[in-house]
Amino acid sequence: MSSAASVTNLWTTTHNNVIQLVDMVAIESNHMLSGNKTLCFTGRHHMSIKPKTTSPLSLTQMKINVPRTLAFSSANKKGRAEVDALTGDKTFTEYTWSFHFPESNVDFSHLDSKANLSGGGGGDHQNVASVLEKLSALRSHLLAAEKWNASRLQLCDSKYLECATNLIHYMALRSLDIEQLNSYLASLGLSSLDNNNLAVLSSLDATINLLMNSPYSQRNDSNNAYPKKHKEGKSTKKNDKGRVFSYKELLLGKLGEGRSTHIMVTVGKEATESETFINDILKAGASVIRINCAHGDPSIWGEIIKRVRRASQMLEMPCRVLMDLAGPKLRTGTLKPGPCVMKVSPKKDAYGNVVSPAVVWLSLTGTEPPAHLSPDATVYVQDQEFLAGLQIGDSVRLCDARGKKKTLRISKEFDVFSSTGFVAECFDTAYIESGTKLCVKGKKGRRLVGVVVDVPPKESFVRLKVGDLLVITREGSFDEPCVTVPGAHRLTCPSGYLFDSVKPGETIGFDDGKTWGVIKGSSPSEVIVSITHAGPKGTKLGSEKSINIPQSDIRFKGLTSKDIKDLEFVASHADIVGISFIRDVHDISVLRQELKKRKLHELGIVLKIETESGFENLSLILLEAMKCSNPLGVMIARGDLAVECGWERLASIQEEIVAICKVARVPVVLATQVLESLVKSGVPSRAEITDAANGKRVSCVMLNKGKHIVEAVSMLDTILHTKLVYKKPHSENLHCSASH
Repeated sequence: MSSAASVTNLWTTTHNNVIQLVDMVAIESNHMLSGNKTLCFTGRHHMSIKPKTTSPLSLTQMKINVPRTLAFSSANKKGRAEVDALTGDKTFTEYTWSFHFPESNVDFSHLDSKANLSGGGGGDHQNVASVLEKLSALRSHLLAAEKWNASRLQLCDSKYLECATNLIHYMALRSLDIEQLNSYLASLGLSSLDNNNLAVLSSLDATINLLMNSPYSQRNDSNNAYPKKHKEGKSTKKNDKGRVFSYKELLLGKLGEGRSTHIMVTVGKEATESETFINDILKAGASVIRINCAHGDPSIWGEIIKRVRRASQMLEMPCRVLMDLAGPKLRTGTLKPGPCVMKVSPKKDAYGNVVSPAVVWLSLTGTEPPAHLSPDATVYVQDQEFLAGLQIGDSVRLCDARGKKKTLRISKEFDVFSSTGFVAECFDTAYIESGTKLCVKGKKGRRLVGVVVDVPPKESFVRLKVGDLLVITREGSFDEPCVTVPGAHRLTCPSGYLFDSVKPGETIGFDDGKTWGVIKGSSPSEVIVSITHAGPKGTKLGSEKSINIPQSDIRFKGLTSKDIKDLEFVASHADIVGISFIRDVHDISVLRQELKKRKLHELGIVLKIETESGFENLSLILLEAMKCSNPLGVMIARGDLAVECGWERLASIQEEIVAICKVARVPVVLATQVLESLVKSGVPSRAEITDAANGKRVSCVMLNKGKHIVEAVSMLDTILHTKLVYKKPHSENLHCSASH
């Protein structure tokens, strides 16, 4: 086995002292180490590439192909093992590697990063030569990782082959502790090795070439300790950025001139109740509309998509539709709806005096108020004749749900499309329900009567306080009397996974972590929870809110039966499908089979990372997904991710996901609570503004629905696409400051 034409990579396991030997043949000799230098891969990650010294390295979590299995005799503890081949065939054995990151620093004691580099002394030459040798060994490590995973790379679609290769190079680089090596390169004025991640190997080659051509390098051309000269990588930095943009456009579509980040907006049934809603958010800057399949039904989804397509064509503003499959997420069941009654209340001061009346929009069903108007309540009537007889200044009398007489005074009139609506003022609190009669004296003493319709039911919820007990029941048995814990709050859960997997003592979170509790007991039909964290006055918990049990090992299926059914609708109506709760490679395999069965090769795929296992397996998940030709993206779903992984880890996990996806050139969508205060209350917090500005680093930022969503889209568009302009200080000012 010639060391000039191959590299010997040894991986030592700590349990059975077995060494896996990989003979890397057919790799250019000028990329390899010379002499007796070998690269060893162990469970540790210290990298010390001293001349003629065996150095332990490690790879990332990947399945690799190993051509031979060799026995290791542990009698010689100095590392010179007697190696005997156990099998003579060349069949490949598959092994699973797990993520290990270095805990201690590399030994670079023989390098002096503070050396006087301008003097050109012998120590400098020795340091540069040593660094060059380390970099060459590092390059061999990356090539070995690529060679080991050749079979995996061959399965990738051609458009993702370069992305997958770069990802493997990056994970191999990240498996090593190169902090002190980076420090030394910085002292030479060179960039960090893990900075230019769009082309890891090309960046490493450029660094080696710069060092070899530096005045501190005493290169001996006849010496093969490191390559004489590496050819420059095919992809320049400019071309790499171009590829990133092409993958983003492939998934999310093109953006207008001057824009680099897409804005995604989640919409629901409210989009079907307004003729102008979709137009308004597209004009404000939205370029992707998201529909959550966990809510609504195909009739609502179809109407939303129809309006999006129509508005996009009419405004000549490209807009794509993403539909999120619900996935195997645990949620609370649907509570019985409350009464169909609305409260209309004027603003009062501390003494109970009316400061300003409540503003009521009065119109036919489906006629929305103008965009600039924000009424406190919307009252629909079914009588066109009643509305036609109204005039500004009329007093509309009614008897509310409590039997008390109230009055609405008409103050403004608006023409909305082919209909007419009115603004009325209410100076006293009224409870209006469906069927309430509205009376007004019309022209010539004629009495007009209208009937209130379509008052939505009040949202049902339970208010949980610290110390309360909550009983979660299997859906279908909710109406049965609760004899286990009399007087406890009760909710249902439609998923059987909850009752089959949880154990007493495990923590449980609700509604993205707004409420927390501890499981006190469980049975096949009930789970008893003691509330440990809630708001001072209690926290509301309603229908279809998330349930998270981070400590429980619940094994979900990748795609549920509902997901597969919804996929049929998504395939024929949407541009992109969102896959919720991706956990491992198996979930992607199931998805690939379903896409292949339906011949959905052009449908965009967004993988939602919202669990710890999904984050830990991200590299493998991406490599598996790259076997498809479908446009690919990743969503950082920070709501469930924070609850599953812990609030304190969210920031670092988000950075890690962005870094890995950047290496793989996969577009990233940043989601959950972006400008949430602005969306809901109309006023943003300072922290939200800076969080939104971080969206410039990703391909798309997602906003959730709320009362002030149009304003939020407009502000986010401004934040994302405002360039920073730094004013150059006047030279005379600099002289003045220096003189003082």
